[in-house]
Amino acid sequence: MLSRRALLRGHLREEPRILPPGLVRPVAEICQQCRACVDHCPASIISLKSGMPALDFSFEGCDFCGECRDNCPHSDVFFEEDLTFPHTAQVLSHCLALNGVDCQSCRDHCPADAIRFRPRAGGPWHPDVAQDDCTGCGACIGHCPTNAISISVRSGPHVDAQS
Repeated sequence: MLSRRALLRGHLREEPRILPPGLVRPVAEICQQCRACVDHCPASIISLKSGMPALDFSFEGCDFCGECRDNCPHSDVFFEEDLTFPHTAQVLSHCLALNGVDCQSCRDHCPADAIRFRPRAGGPWHPDVAQDDCTGCGACIGHCPTNAISISVRSGPHVDAQS
């Protein structure tokens, strides 16, 4: 399902399903759709998408609080100890800064300081994502005025390509 924001901005493709951080097994194997992760997420970024938990970074990012893991009845086999994502942020070509408009909104909202801007002669500075520093939390995504940040999957079971 497309978000209202994506529809109004003309982004008609669906984003991949982003699962809660730290999952080590495919969600469909265990999830009983109990909604514990949805109900206990303080950032309200978890919802059920086709019956399975999915994160939506449209307005907020994940702060790795662990409430989803702590309240999951299957957390002993569902989650690993470290809450991490197997993806990083990626700046797309329609970024304002890449198109001559001074904007650093993504950098201002990155809690890991993983988005840095490098000087460019004759125009606004260009964004650069430090892949090793990016936690994949998604805080930058919802604050981009042109929806020019997406996730780039490293590997692992946390992103389900079968939206």
